[in-house]
Amino acid sequence: MSGTEQNLSFVLEGIHKVKFEDRPIPELKTPHDVLVTVKYTGICGSDVHYWEHGAIGQFVVKDPMVLGHESSGIVSKVGSEVTSLKVGDRVAMEPGVPCRRCEPCKAGKYNLCINMVFAATPPIDGTLAKYYVLPEDFCYKLPETISLQEGALMEPLGVAVHIVRQADVRPGQSVVVFGAGPVGLLCCAVARAFGASKVIAVDIQPLRLEFAKNYAATSIFAPSAVPATENAARLIKENGLGPGADVAIDASGAEPSVHTGIHVLRTGGTYVQGGMGKNEIQFPIMAACTKELNVKGSFRYGSGDYKLAVSLVASGQVNVKDLITGTVKFQEAEQAFMAVKSGKGIKTLIAGVEE
Repeated sequence: MSGTEQNLSFVLEGIHKVKFEDRPIPELKTPHDVLVTVKYTGICGSDVHYWEHGAIGQFVVKDPMVLGHESSGIVSKVGSEVTSLKVGDRVAMEPGVPCRRCEPCKAGKYNLCINMVFAATPPIDGTLAKYYVLPEDFCYKLPETISLQEGALMEPLGVAVHIVRQADVRPGQSVVVFGAGPVGLLCCAVARAFGASKVIAVDIQPLRLEFAKNYAATSIFAPSAVPATENAARLIKENGLGPGADVAIDASGAEPSVHTGIHVLRTGGTYVQGGMGKNEIQFPIMAACTKELNVKGSFRYGSGDYKLAVSLVASGQVNVKDLITGTVKFQEAEQAFMAVKSGKGIKTLIAGVEE
């Protein structure tokens, strides 16, 4: 790398095969677009999965693809019709652009857009580059109180906001969150911000549970190698949940967590699946039916989720700074992937290309 590159990018060519490549500076596609100089990018499990396996479900990396989608940056160019942003503004970048015309989009569920263009989802290039183009309404101006590092965490926080909104968490409710990774921890924080009186974090890793306890959970639970019904019964008893929890959120994708989540709920409770695991699992359908549970999926983020994420951090209701384990230089991007793969820390950031 000579330092004279136009748009240096971190490109996945195949499994465990990455390279730095200089690409053209992207053009503004419409008068409503802005060009962002990317400053920080968080590493997500999906990025690591593409690096490790070359595919997630039906999304297969067939051609070289720029990785990354959890980013913040500074606006460096604006289209002629842009009114809400100017050059120099610091922004959180929402990395999925819907078509705005299909039925889900018109129904207000743009996260379910049939023609979604989402960063670092084959064949769409991601944000681990010097520059990235987005429509102005998918860039969220950061208040002075929020750093660009924190801005990169608006993406996982947006996911957590969407999950907790799907769960319709109300003040005074009890919420059990399975999985104390970044999204699970942020679900705990958002549930607390929404007024939940009990937020129990569940994980099999002691260090993550300890972090959750000091971060946003009111209590923690380490499941044993016993049937899900037994773990659920102990969880209910230890946390004084009476007939069961009001809400269960799975942010792990692990089959035993799904089972325990269904069994830990009271009758009429709400279960939200946020974590992605195996394509198919066994499911305790009898318990879901007889308890008349409200069972929902949750996918990415939709209308108002990023805006609320920024507001929760700006108001001090959610702290994302504590999740940042460290930052590596752009040239050390692959080391960051290795660190995340080995389970080190909570959230590793990659700094933008140095000027």
